[in-house]
Amino acid sequence: MAAGMMEARRNRRGHRSRWSPMAEINVTPFVDVMLVLLIVFMVTAPLLTVGVPIDLPQTEAQNISEPVEPLVISVNREGQIFIQETEVSLEALVPRLIAITDSNPEARIYVRGDRSIAYGWVMQVMGRVNSAGFRRVALIAELPRPETTLQ
Repeated sequence: MAAGMMEARRNRRGHRSRWSPMAEINVTPFVDVMLVLLIVFMVTAPLLTVGVPIDLPQTEAQNISEPVEPLVISVNREGQIFIQETEVSLEALVPRLIAITDSNPEARIYVRGDRSIAYGWVMQVMGRVNSAGFRRVALIAELPRPETTLQ
């Protein structure tokens, strides 16, 4: 450790004087801990995006890359609607969206619907969002795995 290290000093004539402690800090353990924390956060960050478990349908469409994180509406297999991770009713969906986005019609909104839910229910949710004046609404699907076919 840095506190235990000692060094000899030389006086004016070049002779050694007594030992004195070094005043340097060893930052190697600090850097090691920071690198481990960085790796942990890099691994866990993608898992924290949206916490509502949805079995998304698969498609071969292109990936969407947005610089600003969009607002995500999820519809699970029971038909419950979630904004990010908060459950809302269909009637309260539009007022909540307006409050969250500050009435910004250019806010990016993604709709995730479980593959087992009726298509009409997802379209009803999208219709409500669209009729509220939001123009940038998109459906989210999952890319197919190489060994599976589209269902």
